[in-house]
Amino acid sequence: MQQWIIAKGATSLDALTLRQVPVPQPGPGEVLVRVRACSLNFRDQAIPLGVYIGGPVREDCVPLSDGAGEIAAIGTGVSGLAKGDRVAGTFFRDWIDGPPNPAVGPALGAAGMLGMLQDYVVLPAHAVVKIADSLSFDEAACLPCAGVTAWNALMEGPRPLKAGESVLILGTGGVSLLALQIAKAAGAKVVATSSSDEKLARVKALGADHCINYRTTPAWGAEAARLTGGIDHVVEVGGAGTLAQSIAAVGFAGEIALIGVLTREGDTGPHGLMFKGASIRGIFVGSKAMAEKLNAFVEQHGIRPVIDRTFPMEQARDAYAYQSSPALFGKVVITLPKAGS
Repeated sequence: MQQWIIAKGATSLDALTLRQVPVPQPGPGEVLVRVRACSLNFRDQAIPLGVYIGGPVREDCVPLSDGAGEIAAIGTGVSGLAKGDRVAGTFFRDWIDGPPNPAVGPALGAAGMLGMLQDYVVLPAHAVVKIADSLSFDEAACLPCAGVTAWNALMEGPRPLKAGESVLILGTGGVSLLALQIAKAAGAKVVATSSSDEKLARVKALGADHCINYRTTPAWGAEAARLTGGIDHVVEVGGAGTLAQSIAAVGFAGEIALIGVLTREGDTGPHGLMFKGASIRGIFVGSKAMAEKLNAFVEQHGIRPVIDRTFPMEQARDAYAYQSSPALFGKVVITLPKAGS
């Protein structure tokens, strides 16, 4: 089978190599998944560049946390799953339910845990979820990291999103667009930002109620607050460079879901929250239970993740290059050939 590898000590995309290896076999409590599609996330750019958590990978590893396919074989002692079931992996191998905790296990696609960018992958049976019947493998592959992150940001925690509340999304990447789709299905009003009027028009077509070009409106946080009377839920994917604006946008008793590290420098002083009784909640993807709830919600509301472009497995490096380009709108997917092809 084919398998992409990030070489030990990698600091550039040149360290991505495609190799042939034997098909693995599941042991007790494990399943073998025939991967049909994978999607890229921001962390997948950081890992081969050596700037992800912990620095360069200390051993060869298969990249990508997000993938979907069908069960090809089942190890002994597995119940509730069958050969042919359509499944996706969970981002954290051992985070089944409940709040964040020190025992969530390794995340797929980084050092210490093989990722999904290979023809077959062996996973513990508890580390897969059945995907929504309404989704293709390409669409389902968009959910394990970005989708669960958006779900956690809006629908979990001390104050889940309610109909009629307002949501602010930043940019048009995978997390933001999935948050838009979840928020609209839940009956919320959505404010979206981008530096591109063309992209804002596309976001408007997806259901955004208000759009702000942050280049022409530098004080976009205050504008979002003006449009809504104060944002109830901010999906903060920008990081240090946008946090001050998100604090300006959030309303009284509102919540900022802190997700992103796209920008590393800026004003991160939290004092603006104090006067409004608002809060920041850290988000690092989510649990298997959240993934299951997300798939049920997607099925119920007919949500289809926005896929910008797809690339065949052999062109994985091109997929990485496109995903990091300014043209990105939504998710980039890598498709794998069907078994026997």
